[in-house]
Amino acid sequence: EVQLVESGGGLVQPGGSLRLSCAASGFTFSRNAMSWVRQAPGKGLEWVSRIDRGGDSTNYADSVKGRFSISRDNAKNTLYLQMNSLKPEDTAVYYCALVGSGRRGQGTQVTVSS
Repeated sequence: EVQLVESGGGLVQPGGSLRLSCAASGFTFSRNAMSWVRQAPGKGLEWVSRIDRGGDSTNYADSVKGRFSISRDNAKNTLYLQMNSLKPEDTAVYYCALVGSGRRGQGTQVTVSS
């Protein structure tokens, strides 16, 4: 069974940084592309970033480009999202997702506020 467990969210001031983690199990992590998506209060899901199975190719939404960085450690079955220069509009529940499966974790809350 696919399991994705996010962690690392919290409350941070504008301009601050957070690093999200996603522990994956139940599938061959190293053979699958992964994504981060988010959902702000009262809004739909927004795709944030994607990384290929080897970690060589990454893509970002324009809203986070230059501020967020996606990475993975296939030896640890873990996906990461380094978020810098956070803005209040980044406030959302962040989910990691297995590309092509429709599966995502339970999410971790990120709140950017002074």
